[in-house]
Amino acid sequence: MRILICEDSVLLREGLVRLLQLSGHEVVAALADTDALTESVAELAPELCILDVRLPPTFTDEGIRAALALRRERPSLPVLVLSQYVEEQYAAELIGSGGGTDRGALGYLLKDRVTDIDEFLDAVQRIADGATVLDPEVVMQLLTRRRQDDKMRRLTDRERTVLAGVAEGRSNQSLAELLHLSPATVEKHITSIFQKLDLDQDETGNRRVLAVLAHLESNGGHTQTRTGTAS
Repeated sequence: MRILICEDSVLLREGLVRLLQLSGHEVVAALADTDALTESVAELAPELCILDVRLPPTFTDEGIRAALALRRERPSLPVLVLSQYVEEQYAAELIGSGGGTDRGALGYLLKDRVTDIDEFLDAVQRIADGATVLDPEVVMQLLTRRRQDDKMRRLTDRERTVLAGVAEGRSNQSLAELLHLSPATVEKHITSIFQKLDLDQDETGNRRVLAVLAHLESNGGHTQTRTGTAS
């Protein structure tokens, strides 16, 4: 896979280059800022872009704004945001930008929570293959901010856990194994979630994640953190 990296930390940037190359990928560019991002994407035609959120010159939101611009300019290009932060102003907008069958896949992972190299590489491949992969922390921030919303308050703790798993891009079978439930029970929970949120069901994992997060984004609000599994 052809991958473009935009990361200001030289150690992390070079570490990602080496890791991805050792895994059989081709890193077509490794940029320290967004100055040449648009031109590099046009010239090198990467199949996936990995961007940090906070990049030079201000180290605030250059990276995630660049990710949003890529989503507008090249909607079919898969994008992975890899950051220490959930940028509250733009995270929901970025995730909500994925609606539509012509949209490329999306990932939002937190650097400090990437603790397994194989899982990270698997997430990279899943995003390239069309999945939406979100760190549970990102998901729970979006869920937590809406807990006072009438529709969100309809969900049980178990349904919140299932919804977080759905938003991570997990299949029903994966959720069943993770939560020690039968696939039929998982399907029942998902049906209930979509009914309570007044969302149409969709068997395509990418679209159902985006539908849930688009619902959350459309209600606005800002976020706080922490994830876990409910019993």
